[in-house]
Amino acid sequence: MGHRSFNHSEAVKTANHDALSSVVGSYQPLHISFRGFSAMLKPDQAEKLAESDSVVSVFESKLKKIHTTHSWEFLGAETYHGSSRLPLDTKYDVIVGMIDSGIRPESISFNDHGLSDVPLKFKGECVTGDNFTLSNCNRKIIGARYYSKGFEQDKGSLESYNSTFYLSARDSGGHGTHTASTVAGSLVPNVSVLGQANGTARGGAPSARLAIYKVCWFGSCSDADLLSAIDDAISDGVDVISSSIGSLPPQTSYFQDTISIGSFHAFQKGIVFSAAGYGINPTELNNGFFELIFGRDAAAPGVPAMNASFCKNNTLDPLLIKGKIVLCKIEALDDDRREKGSAIQEEGGVGMILVDPLTVENLLQHAIKVAAVAPKEAEEVQENISSNKQPVARIQQTVTVLSTKPAPKIASFSSRGPNIVTPDIIKPDITAPGVNILAAWSPVGTQGTAGRSLDYNIIFGTSMSCPHVSAVAAIVKSYHPSWSPAAIKSAIMTTATFLDNERTNIRSNPNDTQASPFDYGSGHINPVAAIDPGLIYDYNTNDIINLLCSTGAIPDQLKNLTGQIEHCKTSPNPSYDFNYPSIGVSHVHENVSVHRTVTYHGKGSNLFIAKIDKPKGVRLSVTPIKLKFSKTGQKKRFTVHFEAYETTNGSYVFGSLTWIDGIHKVRSPIALNVLSV
Repeated sequence: MGHRSFNHSEAVKTANHDALSSVVGSYQPLHISFRGFSAMLKPDQAEKLAESDSVVSVFESKLKKIHTTHSWEFLGAETYHGSSRLPLDTKYDVIVGMIDSGIRPESISFNDHGLSDVPLKFKGECVTGDNFTLSNCNRKIIGARYYSKGFEQDKGSLESYNSTFYLSARDSGGHGTHTASTVAGSLVPNVSVLGQANGTARGGAPSARLAIYKVCWFGSCSDADLLSAIDDAISDGVDVISSSIGSLPPQTSYFQDTISIGSFHAFQKGIVFSAAGYGINPTELNNGFFELIFGRDAAAPGVPAMNASFCKNNTLDPLLIKGKIVLCKIEALDDDRREKGSAIQEEGGVGMILVDPLTVENLLQHAIKVAAVAPKEAEEVQENISSNKQPVARIQQTVTVLSTKPAPKIASFSSRGPNIVTPDIIKPDITAPGVNILAAWSPVGTQGTAGRSLDYNIIFGTSMSCPHVSAVAAIVKSYHPSWSPAAIKSAIMTTATFLDNERTNIRSNPNDTQASPFDYGSGHINPVAAIDPGLIYDYNTNDIINLLCSTGAIPDQLKNLTGQIEHCKTSPNPSYDFNYPSIGVSHVHENVSVHRTVTYHGKGSNLFIAKIDKPKGVRLSVTPIKLKFSKTGQKKRFTVHFEAYETTNGSYVFGSLTWIDGIHKVRSPIALNVLSV
């Protein structure tokens, strides 16, 4: 999908028609912010089209998956700075484009009380459709569009699914409503879900505006629709694009990945693009105790005891579990926990104790009362069953516990590194709250709610982390309107923390091991610190072109991507010299030097001193060790030299470089793979 090099959309359409002149098929044009189209082609036609010098790449449109209020309090968004409260909200009108499953506009989270008129810079529309009129847009939801052609080409008509849907921007699933309210939901007091997490629901940037781009239907999202939405969002004039949508691994090349292509064009227009990494009160019992039975001891006729211990459908004997609480095990981490509860309910059971290593991560709604216990705790339950002729149990009401320690932890479903496409760039970039997040919901969306109709819901996933980052990007943008997307990313990454609330290194589930930059990237997001990072690692389109050159991109691809003639150097700068806020070198042979440039943002002169945490088996030096700035906007270049004396046998070693001035801590994680010394 190339840069739009024409001044008029009709010229772009003509160019698209010309590109298709030798092939046959229906197609969907993209021609507002960048040039491209989706088309139904045979393999030989696609191959012929790919040979054209004017084509960046041809790739199959695939389906992506949707990834899923005390979190802002946990992040310090309501803390005090000095003697006055830090108003962590947008200082000028920031528009966030939400690419997801739509929105439920009636939710009180999207009221526009106190907001001024729609910003003049916004050029989008409020597109009407099923159960969605112009009145559903307001000064909070300032734009709404929907896209279904790509999905229907890939998966068939929407009607064929026999499920509730709206051919409009209205959300029938709940996911888009949840992410939108996490980013910019207005303050709503006394919100809870089935009595849990009671408090004030709010987005990270309550004064931000929302432009809605619905591309997901029944949990799936077409690449063709996704690119169309990004195209429109760029043209509409949004400041931030938030997309809690991810592709299944393995990761493709940058030129065949819709998120990479779309985010590049957004970057060119100064738009921050935030994307999710790939990841993944029931009926009350009475106050009495209920008989307790192990699932393996309640196997249905002909079912092995081991199979019954996992409590899946049709594995339990209703005569043995009726009126009882059943102890069940997890067969695999991706087991459907709700299915186990439903299976017990259908056979007459009244509750379930689930032995689950992910107890702290998965707050799920079940049709019956459920208690999840860690394997170590389960040993006591099993001992109770074994040592009593008639073991009993009682599952008490769920309660909300705040200020738990240690926190945060990296969830087992969280996306992890290393980066497969460009190993010298550490991924993920950042982590943010994504476990048991309360936000607005669509009452029509009953998937995962045990059939309940809810206005607010608690769910988890990298989808929930993404809008937290999007909101912080909106906040930083509002304080620094002229900053580039790279500068905003740098501010978020270099101010993140790698320590939990016990001041120890963040740990990672499911095995409670010490986390690394391949788990948390630069660390856990800190919205207060991101507003004033001190130093910025900035880069521009030319730097990205050099990075692409270092990965083997050819001139024709670059020309069609950027709209300009681009020539790679004979020896392009290595990818580890890309001016990124983190430092990664995937192939270290004895010695390597990495270069970075920082820009000072502050008042008056300042002095920063380097603090080094050396990776194991590597000597590390920084030149110069001190950076002195006389004014804001001044740039300084430095070199980090690594001298390895131990190989890492194919694994990575980690460290960090932090620039300190007494107030700011500008931290960059380091990841090295030492192949020879």
